[in-house]
Amino acid sequence: MRWITVLLLSLLGLPLVVDAASLSLPDAALAQIGVTVGYDPTYRRLAYPGGDVDQSTGVCTDVVIRAFRALGDDLQVRVHEDMRQHFDAYPKFWGLRGTDRNIDHRRVPNLQTFFTRHGHKLTITDHAEDYQPGDIVTWRLSNGLPHIGLVSDRRNREGVPLILHNIGAGTQEQDLLFAFEITGHYRYAPPAS
Repeated sequence: MRWITVLLLSLLGLPLVVDAASLSLPDAALAQIGVTVGYDPTYRRLAYPGGDVDQSTGVCTDVVIRAFRALGDDLQVRVHEDMRQHFDAYPKFWGLRGTDRNIDHRRVPNLQTFFTRHGHKLTITDHAEDYQPGDIVTWRLSNGLPHIGLVSDRRNREGVPLILHNIGAGTQEQDLLFAFEITGHYRYAPPAS
């Protein structure tokens, strides 16, 4: 029922910030299905804080960012501030000499570093029961690209959790936890304000 409220708010164009106690992370990601219907990795200038590309599109990281933002936690700000203070701790795959608040939070390796530094980096296993609703999982796709998604609170018939993500066709809930090489498993709870 909670995710229906979030879906209605998003369809009406109202902000998706709600009381964290009334909404789970999987609910917040599930509410993106049917709203985020495309995939567009184009670099964009974003407002700060609270910047986002149009909600009809995005990339895999946007599912995670929007879900946390719906719970009142802005990963754009958190990642940017952490990178600004600890730039050497983050990957240098893009040849940057400094932070870029438009894109840093939208890169899977940066989110992996952030969740390792500020959450719990969990053991990667092939046991479905180790993956709890709201956990963050990263993969290396068959084409070598990194990918990220959230563990749903729903499971397939064999008990394997479904994943909320965007791999090219908008936000979806799919059975793919073990479809690709898992490169990270994280649990993150925003610090209390």
